[in-house]
Amino acid sequence: MTTPTRAVLRTEARLFAREPGSLFWIMLFPVALLCILGAVPTFRDPQPELGGLRTIDLYIPVTVLLSMIMAALMAMPPVLMGYRERGILRRLRTTPVSPGTVLLTQAALHAAAVLVSLVLLLAVGRLAFDIALPGSVLGYAVALLLAMAAAFSMGAVVAAVSPNVRVGTAIGMVFFFPSMFTAGVWFPVQAMGGLLRDAVVLTPLGAASEALHTAGTGSFPGAVDLVVVAVWTAGLALLAVRAFRWD
Repeated sequence: MTTPTRAVLRTEARLFAREPGSLFWIMLFPVALLCILGAVPTFRDPQPELGGLRTIDLYIPVTVLLSMIMAALMAMPPVLMGYRERGILRRLRTTPVSPGTVLLTQAALHAAAVLVSLVLLLAVGRLAFDIALPGSVLGYAVALLLAMAAAFSMGAVVAAVSPNVRVGTAIGMVFFFPSMFTAGVWFPVQAMGGLLRDAVVLTPLGAASEALHTAGTGSFPGAVDLVVVAVWTAGLALLAVRAFRWD
């Protein structure tokens, strides 16, 4: 890592640490939601229609994806759009630090916050609600990385097509609520049935939820789910690159 890159990382990390709101929504809100849902007695009872699993067991992948949504759609895009709106990205193009370094640093910092949330969710889920830890560690890691790539690609699209922070916030909300639904926040994907589930698992977060759930139960995620997430990631990333403006 070059000296300018280290300097950018230190600066951006300090700025990120001064955003308690973002840190709360990314790292603590998903944990709070898991605790609230775990307090519902019926959510802790095995359900025959879920193969003996409890409803709360389905919410670990959901809350992990919720943390990603908060980071990728609500926290990161306004920072990037603010930098562009104030001309910071344009001025960086004349320095040894490329604007791309700032973008990658922002993605890395928000991804790190998601990983902290993941550790908290797994720990609280295990200790408070006896939720099993992921049975397939490799499968879980693969699904997690692909899910994060998909989520941050969506965030990059929001930042790319938004002319300013105000419009970008509105566009982010348009992405935000459907993403929460397909991730299973209101109703777990695994509890859906029929055509609704068939449609949801073709979305990036719906497929990611299936992949994380499968890995959590001890099996390697299905190839179809991983391919769906990967294809969405590639398409969204390409769109973001084509549409992104530095000024």
